[in-house]
Amino acid sequence: MRKDAVHNRERLLRAARSLFADRGLDVPLEEIARTAGVSIGTLYNRFPTRQALVDAVFEDRMAVVARLAEEALTADDAWDGFVAFLTGVCELQAADLGYNDVAVRGAAAGDPAGGYSLMRRIVDRAHASGQLRADVTLEDMAFVTWGIAATVRATFRVAPGAWRRHLALTLDGLRASAASDSRPLPVPPLTPEQTAVLMPECG
Repeated sequence: MRKDAVHNRERLLRAARSLFADRGLDVPLEEIARTAGVSIGTLYNRFPTRQALVDAVFEDRMAVVARLAEEALTADDAWDGFVAFLTGVCELQAADLGYNDVAVRGAAAGDPAGGYSLMRRIVDRAHASGQLRADVTLEDMAFVTWGIAATVRATFRVAPGAWRRHLALTLDGLRASAASDSRPLPVPPLTPEQTAVLMPECG
């Protein structure tokens, strides 16, 4: 790209990153272009779709999620790795309403929180250690994503750390020691197909 095109792209990314972080992914593209000081036509020249812009803005977050996952998978204790991964992803959500929306919708590369496939390996490892309750499925982790995302959005400006209490309560319920044959979960988990349908609707 020419220098002016590169400059315009960087201005658009800065504007989008700031507006998404403060208000979420539904910021009008016209407002992003106006904030960047370029025309809407220039925005579409650089990013033909909203999704293309979202992917570019959050590319660095996807790299962070991948690093968190690798650290979780190499942690000495599988439960500690599981908790560290969830906490790290939730910290990204809490710092940025745009990424919070990405986590819910699976907006980046069709992968919720940028780490749904990696989450499978982390869940499997925690199961194998006997520390994650056996009746928890990968699809159940969608409830964690949706729940924390809703708490983040509701408390973002008033009590920005409230999600940590929500996550701690959730983690206590996921421990193997919380499961009981006398108190089985009342309904079966969502199927992968149901989860795929619901994810985009929960943003």
